[in-house]
Amino acid sequence: MRVLHTADFHAGRITRGHDRTAELHDALTEITGLARTERVDAVLVSGDLFDAPNPPAGAERVVYEFFLRLKELGVPSVVIAGNHDSATRLSGLSGLLGWVGVQMVAELPQDLTQLTRTIDTRSGERLVVGAIPFLSERRLLRAADLLGQDVGAWRQKFRDGMGQLMEFVGRSYEAGAVNMMMLHTTLDGAKPSGQRSITLDLSRTYTVSGLQFPPGTQYAALGHVHKPQAVGETVNAHYPGSVLQLDFGEAGEQKQVNLVEVTAGRPATVTPIPLASGRELRTLRVTHDTLERRLAEVRDFQGLLKVVVSAPAGTALPGLKAQVLSILPNVLAVDLDAPDQQGGNVTPFAEREGLSRLELYERYYSEKSGALPDALRAAFLEAQQAVRQGDTEGGVNA
Repeated sequence: MRVLHTADFHAGRITRGHDRTAELHDALTEITGLARTERVDAVLVSGDLFDAPNPPAGAERVVYEFFLRLKELGVPSVVIAGNHDSATRLSGLSGLLGWVGVQMVAELPQDLTQLTRTIDTRSGERLVVGAIPFLSERRLLRAADLLGQDVGAWRQKFRDGMGQLMEFVGRSYEAGAVNMMMLHTTLDGAKPSGQRSITLDLSRTYTVSGLQFPPGTQYAALGHVHKPQAVGETVNAHYPGSVLQLDFGEAGEQKQVNLVEVTAGRPATVTPIPLASGRELRTLRVTHDTLERRLAEVRDFQGLLKVVVSAPAGTALPGLKAQVLSILPNVLAVDLDAPDQQGGNVTPFAEREGLSRLELYERYYSEKSGALPDALRAAFLEAQQAVRQGDTEGGVNA
């Protein structure tokens, strides 16, 4: 059996004011081509189809056209919702998506056996997937109710709760089938983009252990962390990573999908397949004295740039952004790295106009600590979504 594993499309992503939809279209077209040339039996998408709960129409069109093309190839798929997705929105579309071969698991069903999805492949083998969508701690308490556990005890036991849920789903594994698990979460030991350590308690709350996968899991198809990597100690668990370099913290990462070749009862073989689509992101650090020379050196660069200009304390450089853009129109951001009178750094070019709350937070965090870790980005978006739902529903439901 040949299964293609991908994740983290983030359709609708705007990077420093630049719409990435056209690049995502190219990447998903490339992935569809791989599904054909590699003769895959199924595709797994481990969450974050969209970058926000209410994506623009163009982003929806790109994603749904991807599934239509898979349908034309006769390739079925199993998809879970991620923390960026609207679980209720995708759940409402699950019936329609089923007509094009998509088994969508967006939220916890009343009957938890519905988390197990099966595909009888054209290779003659059966694929069993335990498909668990992204669960915040609050949503996991609902799972505790369904499983008859003590909800109060689960409030401080997110990891244990996920383990209980995984164990329950693992009971549906079949001896004569290929058995896989899908999760959109952070696994212990996962490295975020930018190589920054995740140390805050807030981010550690949402981790699970690789030791919690149920026996018989031949491959764990993970989403949520954008850096491609193998993780886990006892199970063949992989993040394929995002399909595009979504922000400058991911600059330099080779994006990929995973081709998983596996037979019932035998270890899976995983082959990363690099993706050629999408523009490369790069950060160029210069001094004001060397600015024009350094910009001229990257004039032929076809990707997207962030320029960080170092200058002495107290320096004001009016017109700097316009100067940079006149030389390199593919620059998305110009940041001034100049200590203020208190010894901190100031970035006068981080204009608020046209930036989302997440982009403003990313800029604030980068000025203080560097690239924003994936776990903190996820926590920020979850909090933002909870506030939005509270505004419309009269309460908070993360």
